[in-house]
Order: sequence, then structure tokens, then C-alpha cells
Amino acid sequence: MKAVQINSYGDVEVLEVIEGVEKPTAGQGQVLVEVYGASINPFDWKLREGQAKDYLKLDFPVIMGGDFAGVVIGLGENVSDFTVGDEIYGQAASYAGGTGAFAQYLAGAVGKIAKKPKNINFLEAASLPLVGISALQALETHIELREGQKILIHGGTGGIGSVAIQIAKALGAYVATTVKSEDFDYVKDLGADEAIDYTSEAFEEKLKDFDAVFDTIGGETTNKSFLVLKKGGVLVSMVGEPSGELADKYGVRVVGQNSEGNTERLERLAELVESGKVKPQIDKVFTLDEVKEAFLRLEKGHQHGKVVLKNRD
Repeated sequence: MKAVQINSYGDVEVLEVIEGVEKPTAGQGQVLVEVYGASINPFDWKLREGQAKDYLKLDFPVIMGGDFAGVVIGLGENVSDFTVGDEIYGQAASYAGGTGAFAQYLAGAVGKIAKKPKNINFLEAASLPLVGISALQALETHIELREGQKILIHGGTGGIGSVAIQIAKALGAYVATTVKSEDFDYVKDLGADEAIDYTSEAFEEKLKDFDAVFDTIGGETTNKSFLVLKKGGVLVSMVGEPSGELADKYGVRVVGQNSEGNTERLERLAELVESGKVKPQIDKVFTLDEVKEAFLRLEKGHQHGKVVLKNRD
């Protein structure tokens, strides 16, 4: 089969498209999948560069990628919730119970997959797993966002932000987001009530008494976000643990989120997609052979949604 491997840490040049990689087999609690689409997340290029090697050791050569969508073609032992022919989506990273998504076939753990939403195609489904579960975990689990509350979502055009805006609106919240002015129409089409140009406006001066902030940016953006929250509010960050000292000072709760994918969240996401409340946001589609160009586009930043790989011609 064809797959994208790395044999060492580095820039995009370490990405190798290999023909003739051995097709995996489904082990206990796994399904074998014919992969039709995959998507790239920022963690994929950070992993490739070695930014995670202190806590996540890779056994080279390794097939890259986590998010995927495809069709079940084989079952391992003790698999009862899926059958051959099921259209599924989920996560199958090589460091988390799978064999890697940037390949024509993969073996994935059943606890990290679910039936694909029926009303979208494989490429659209492949764009959703990590960004969707991240948004759901933040908004529904950590924040417990409710109708009528106000939330600020940083990075509204990104993979996570573009889904989080839609989920927050589905929950009945008032949504503000930070983007460039040229992206105002895009995020308002997603459902944002208010857009702030982070290049020319100070969001911490414009917004007050918000119930929650969901931060995908980090740095000073995180610290300034405390000024937006009302007492008792909550700040969830995807990029590190927010300051406990500032949390005490402003009387708010903080969460540094590590996203946890599971079947339950993927099923909840599929429900939102099938009801029309969440629509996948694809920035651009590349083939496996174009994987270097795909990574460069992601690393350049400012996409509208996700960079997706088409695993089959």
C-alpha cells in the first residue's frame, strides 16, 4: 500500500511517500479500514519536528496522521459494534492505538472510531475528528455552555475554531471571535454574532462580562482573555495551562485541555452534523503524493478550516 512515513524528526523533507508498505492487520479490539480521506492537524507537524519527543517517543519508521474516514474491511478479535462495510471516521494515530492515517489502509482501535455522519462525504468526515472532539470537550464538558451565555472563541477561522463557533451557536450561546477583518464574513456565515480584528482591535477592551473563553492561540492572548470574563467564568486553553494566579485574581476557573477522542464524542459530533448544525470546513484537498505541500499550507497558517488528504485516486 501507499503511505506517508518519517524515519527521523525534521521539516517537511523528512516526509516520504512510500509504495509497497506492508498492509496492516486488525489486532484485538481493532478494525481494518480502507482509508479514503485523512486530515492534518497542527500536532502532526509538531510531532514531525520532534517537539513532542520528550514525552512521546516514536518508533521509526512511523506512518503519520491521526484523523481519517473510510470503510471497514476487516475485524479483529472482540469487535462487536462494527461490521464489514461500515463507513466510519475517527482517529488512528500510530502512537495511540492505531497504525497511522496517512495510508491507504489502517488498523484502528474501536474506542476511537464511530459511524461516519450519513450526510457528508469521506473527505468532509476526515476533517472532523480532532477538531470536533476538541470543541465538544471544551464547550460541553469543561465549560458546560448553555443557552443565553456569552463565549469568546479565539481563532475562529481555524480547524477547531470554525467547528467551535457552530457548536456554540447550536447550544444557543452568543459567540464572539477574533479573526482578521477579511475573515468577518466567513465567521459570521458560521454563526458568529461578533467578530473582532485582532490585528487592529483590543478584544479585551471591547468585550466584558463573558461567561467563557475558548482559546486556541495562546501566549498573551490567553492572559488578556481574563479581562473578558465575569467572576465565576471559565477559560479553556488548547495551548497550555492558563495562569492559576490570574485565575485567583479574577475569580474564574481555568482548564488546560488535552483533547481525548472517544466513540461517544464522535457519535455526538455525527449527531450535530446530521442535524445540519455543524458543517465541515475544508480549506484545501491534497493527494498523498502532495503531502509536503499540504503540510506547508498548514504551517503557513490562516486556513479556513482543515487541510485534507485524499488517500485514494
